[in-house]
Amino acid sequence: MSTRPSTRIAFVLALTIAMASATAAPADDIPRTPSGKPDFSGNYDISTLTPIERSPQLGDRLHLTEEEAERIRSQEAARIDLSYQASDPDRKAPTAGASVGGYNYFFMDRGTSAVKVDGKYRTSLLVDPPNGRYPPLTERGKARREGVYGFFLQNAGKAWWRDREVESLSIADRCIFSLEGTIPIYPKFYNNLKTVTQTETHLMILIEWMHYARIIPISPSREAARHAPSGYRSRAGDSVAWWEGDTLVIETTNFQEENWVTFALYGDPSPPADQRVIERFSFQDEDTVLYRFTVENGDREAPYTVEYTWPATADKLYEYACHEGNYSLGNTLRGARLEEGEVEARTGG
Repeated sequence: MSTRPSTRIAFVLALTIAMASATAAPADDIPRTPSGKPDFSGNYDISTLTPIERSPQLGDRLHLTEEEAERIRSQEAARIDLSYQASDPDRKAPTAGASVGGYNYFFMDRGTSAVKVDGKYRTSLLVDPPNGRYPPLTERGKARREGVYGFFLQNAGKAWWRDREVESLSIADRCIFSLEGTIPIYPKFYNNLKTVTQTETHLMILIEWMHYARIIPISPSREAARHAPSGYRSRAGDSVAWWEGDTLVIETTNFQEENWVTFALYGDPSPPADQRVIERFSFQDEDTVLYRFTVENGDREAPYTVEYTWPATADKLYEYACHEGNYSLGNTLRGARLEEGEVEARTGG
């Protein structure tokens, strides 16, 4: 039996559309929990050569060219090669009072390339404001930064800490807590591994830097998520989470306001009491999580947003013991006592 041309054409057209749709539809290869929610469990290495803030010369340009990204990669590779060269055994001692440095580059791990989002390299992790720079400080923000206990302080041989007590070393010196490695999460120059364990009701993020574990309850909706009472405050705040489609949204409030800088890498002190952080986790592909957060507080004239990827890794998170088993803090205090004695001998008190 023959088929009329119009009927045959319609059938072929319908079959072609169906096949094209089947080909174009992306396969859902992301890992999921038994209930069907995205499962972020795994290990991630968030190291990247992309700076937090964009160079002012780049203005509102969000993306690097392939050539610019390759230049960043090759410059870092050359820097690593140079750092592995043998030191000059006849080099002179550092100038008195100057920094003698810290770890050698063997312990550094800043990554090997710029961050790539949706197939394009980024000029900065900050994406809003559009210039990739932190919003200006408010008057309150400026006032909070005056007199804050900093991490990097120049030692000019005058024992400047005598009126502040050297025993009051910052919580970063004492390896107690690192804000910018914990909430919100920034890449740092080493210890960038994160281990995520997820159930239907909770998300746990184990932070390598300071070995901190965030345990966050997951609610079925924003309305069902409940923070602890406002009187309950901590350095990492109080976090609750809920799903918006395939995106896990985490809101953190109830920060404890103190007067310290964790590592002064970004120049901000501890968060103000009114700080609110919104983090968003989603899959860019089956091996890459897209992490985005927005910070709101009265220290800056506007909120700001950071976005970058978390590539999965087969590496394992190793304990960040810091002062355990070493003598850094004890020797710091011994050196301080020695310098105080030298100052007193020179000044008579």
